[in-house]
Amino acid sequence: MDALKILQKAYANSVKMIYIDPPYNTGNDSFIYPDKFAETREQYAKRVGDKDENGYIKRTGVFQGVLRKNTKDNGHYHSRWLSMMLPRLHLAKTLLRDDGVIFISIDDNEQAQLKLLCDEVFGAENFVGQFVWEKKKKPSFLGTNLGSKFEYIACYAKSKSDTSAFSVDLTEQGKKYPFNNAGNTAQDLTFPMGSVQFTSMPDGVVKPQDMSDGNIKTILKTELVIQNGINANEFTLWGEWRYSQEKLNEIFSNKEKITISKIPFRPNHIKSGGEIKKIHNLLTINHYSVGTNEDATDEQAKLFGFNYFSYAKPSNLIKFLIQSISYEDSSSLILDFFSGSGTTAHAVMQLNAEDGGKRRYICVQLPEETDEQSEARKAGFTTVAEIAKERIRRAGKYISASLKDGQSVDTGFKVFKLAESAFKQWRNPEKRDAESLQAELALFQNVVDENASLEQLACELALRLGFQLTDPMRFDDKGVVWLNNEAGTRKVVLLLETFSGSLTDTVLAEQPQKVFALDRVFAGDDAAKANFALQLQDAGIEFETL
Repeated sequence: MDALKILQKAYANSVKMIYIDPPYNTGNDSFIYPDKFAETREQYAKRVGDKDENGYIKRTGVFQGVLRKNTKDNGHYHSRWLSMMLPRLHLAKTLLRDDGVIFISIDDNEQAQLKLLCDEVFGAENFVGQFVWEKKKKPSFLGTNLGSKFEYIACYAKSKSDTSAFSVDLTEQGKKYPFNNAGNTAQDLTFPMGSVQFTSMPDGVVKPQDMSDGNIKTILKTELVIQNGINANEFTLWGEWRYSQEKLNEIFSNKEKITISKIPFRPNHIKSGGEIKKIHNLLTINHYSVGTNEDATDEQAKLFGFNYFSYAKPSNLIKFLIQSISYEDSSSLILDFFSGSGTTAHAVMQLNAEDGGKRRYICVQLPEETDEQSEARKAGFTTVAEIAKERIRRAGKYISASLKDGQSVDTGFKVFKLAESAFKQWRNPEKRDAESLQAELALFQNVVDENASLEQLACELALRLGFQLTDPMRFDDKGVVWLNNEAGTRKVVLLLETFSGSLTDTVLAEQPQKVFALDRVFAGDDAAKANFALQLQDAGIEFETL
């Protein structure tokens, strides 16, 4: 939650796709985050067991204690899971672009409730569909009544009207797509004059007649005249159709080929090849090669020599979803805030290697502690986040080694760890009595945590100022930080350590939109500070101190 909040300003309306595989609410081995926002960090630490009543830390170095079982005999079984998801989905929606989409993996336990929750957050009109994923080659018979082979992936758009067709491939040249589709709602289709080529049929007049056969229902309702192998007049067929009248008109206006070869009429749409081909929502072993749970296990074993992470998704599944929505924008940003072992990062790098894309990713993962008896702990991984970082490193090396001549891919990444603000006044006050207010006044003598590094200060301020984590950030030897966005349209200067009169000309020459300075850099010289502020004002540069 804190990480998503921190990303709000810098990444609002920036993310093309979000994929999340949240903890499933099975009542046995799934865990819930008991978020409680009206409390201090100290109170939170005591509640989850990190500190005793005297304030002494019980465990250090790793995150643990905030995950709780949500058993089915609990009266708030569904409510707790949904309450955990609701604020995260609201924050996720803010991060999505107008043409952005979110995919959420889920099983039978909360599939129905998740649909209602997402209808509330994104709007029922922005429901794209639900994918059915064959997760196992052989069903699990742990349930009382059925063997389970499938899970689901719910998909919502931020604004469905702004999205394009989901696609991972193009149509083949010359492939036939029949108009008839038994079982669809019967309706009239009117074919414009000159829209149909009648192959293997002589010129002449075809009278209205019933052309139904078996389960295919077709009636020619109007007289048809064929001249030079083309319909010389408009004619109407009644039947159960794959296409609407609107789609038929679009095919005709695009000068795409429609053929009828004989009586009874069975119109075919002949693809010229290269058109976007929509995916379908049944992701089985025999379609799309998205992989199964077994493939995810093999994937980890190939990278680590062992399967350290249970219930990971195969990278091909995530790669398929990313490709389906980013084929028109191969430099888009992908977010996963239940990132587990880092499968999404792996998928992004693999897809970039295959199509030359420059997609980027942000993965967020709690440093949840690994079990002391697990193989992961024996291998030196104390947290899930540590597994993810090593998985991304190894996957990057594996992908790079598999590249052909002339191919290249960026497999580098940065790691940021959530920490308390380096600026004292932005930390949560615990209480508001006279003693604490006196302490608050004292902190303004030096607002910066004395243990904070220059890079930590710069990164925190950059995010607060709306810069992204990958935007260029240049440090000089005087503690000056120069920030630019990737487009080069926004410049900000941070003065964090020292100030001198000679620096003024350097800053003015750069013409930034804003200069942000710590008050301490002026070392109590109010005249120098005032003179600097006036020169910036004359140059139309915004100035702020802290």
